[in-house]
Amino acid sequence: MPTSPIAPILARSVRPGAAIAFTAYDGSRAGPDAPAATIHLRDPRALNYLALAPSELGLGRGYVAGYLDVEGDVFETLRLLSRESAVGSLTWQERLDVLRRLGPSVLRPVAPPPEELRPGPWWGLRHSLGRDHRAISHHYDVSNRFYEWILGPTMAYTCAVYPRPDATLEEAQEEKVDLVCRKLDLRPGQRLLDVGCGWGTMVLHAAQHYGVNVVGVTLSRQQAEWGQKRIADLGLTDRAEIRHGDYRNVAETGFDAVSSIGLTEHIGARNLPAYAAFLLSRLRPQGRLLNHCITRPTTTAPVRKPNGFLNRYVFPDGEVEGVGAIVSVLQDAGFEIRHEENFREHYARTCQAWSANLDAHWDEAVAEVGIGRARVWRLYLAGSRLGFEERRVELHQVLAVRTEDGQAAMPLRLDFSRR
Repeated sequence: MPTSPIAPILARSVRPGAAIAFTAYDGSRAGPDAPAATIHLRDPRALNYLALAPSELGLGRGYVAGYLDVEGDVFETLRLLSRESAVGSLTWQERLDVLRRLGPSVLRPVAPPPEELRPGPWWGLRHSLGRDHRAISHHYDVSNRFYEWILGPTMAYTCAVYPRPDATLEEAQEEKVDLVCRKLDLRPGQRLLDVGCGWGTMVLHAAQHYGVNVVGVTLSRQQAEWGQKRIADLGLTDRAEIRHGDYRNVAETGFDAVSSIGLTEHIGARNLPAYAAFLLSRLRPQGRLLNHCITRPTTTAPVRKPNGFLNRYVFPDGEVEGVGAIVSVLQDAGFEIRHEENFREHYARTCQAWSANLDAHWDEAVAEVGIGRARVWRLYLAGSRLGFEERRVELHQVLAVRTEDGQAAMPLRLDFSRR
């Protein structure tokens, strides 16, 4: 057992004067009388998590397991911890002193919550067909009803584009897919390939509003089933299809356009050249590609920790690159880059809206997927919003074209206004 009151020891992890209070199961308390947020340690095992993984992973494990709780808004708490944390400035002697005060029992390993995923050798090689299928299934094949509550009626699980400050999430998601259609200059009768199509938001919009023949591909069986039913309900089976499978298995060529919205993060850095070459091979000459994905703020920024919270609880094997690296890969494959745009602030707003949806359906979500997974999502969405607001990550759309003899078949100046 700890040899000193716990809360004052935990308070050493934040800077003096921070608006964060701590309480612990031993009855101790530390911090200001009117804090902006209070962190409660409800179980000794939270200390084991924090001591053995003194980072976002330890905090995440404690929160998901319910051994650690937050009084106040989770996003605001994370923002305060991000700004006020002094853990990184503690010397090794100070850290040893903290451990000594807590007692040796905190170094005893405790099994992580069951929601934590640790891909083993049985998963196969990283980003192989089988392993990618397992990774996607882990995150997406949860419950379509759960996703409907969070994402809303559009079922779009990527960054929305807010056409005006007071736009709703639904209006912003509709604007996003329509903007992609406009950038691709889609016309009736053309053929579109949508790789990593999710529940089919882009597929449905392009087929319904632009008269395009669309093939969408997703590794999630639940997404494909939901999307195919929606296609049938809207009477679009003559020109829209969603396949359950890997985009690398698409045999058709000669598409007029390819959209990739939120897939690149699942590809892996080593596979990006093959990814770009494959998409180029599926396009006709002068066909366009729109690549929409999360990126790092620079090409030299640290890569996401492979054993961090996001990889273990949210996106197994996820990898995010700088937009410069993605542009270089596309250019080296033979694409010409014609337009690039950053929607970082839009993704922060999107995550905020998803968080609000989750809170509005909290009891139903817990009943549907369990308290642990619901907590994973609450923490994940709050942390993602913070990451976009503080520019730890960005969201970029890159428009590229497969030229023919130097001809791109594009106007002298691009105009993406609504027709």
